[in-house]
Amino acid sequence: MVELSNQGQIKEKRYKIVYDRLACIGAAACAAVAPEFWEMDEDGKAKLIGAETDENGREILIITENQMTQTMKKALELNLEAAEVCPVQVIHVYDEETGEKLI
Repeated sequence: MVELSNQGQIKEKRYKIVYDRLACIGAAACAAVAPEFWEMDEDGKAKLIGAETDENGREILIITENQMTQTMKKALELNLEAAEVCPVQVIHVYDEETGEKLI
């Protein structure tokens, strides 16, 4: 959903993917369902492609509506599915504007 900001500029919907890599057990379910965003690293844990690491060791990736194209195979849905299939629930998806946790 595209909204207008107070200044009349187009404001894109943004979502934040937060991954607690330290708690990952390396089940690879995320990489199986969303290889566009998840891959297995040499240490046997998943890696969120394109993410930045915060001071607590969590990997964070912001996705915007303009990424939700056929080429990206619906980025939000893929990351929601990755979070759902994670056996240790270390992947979380938030609406960045409201802070609402989607999963």
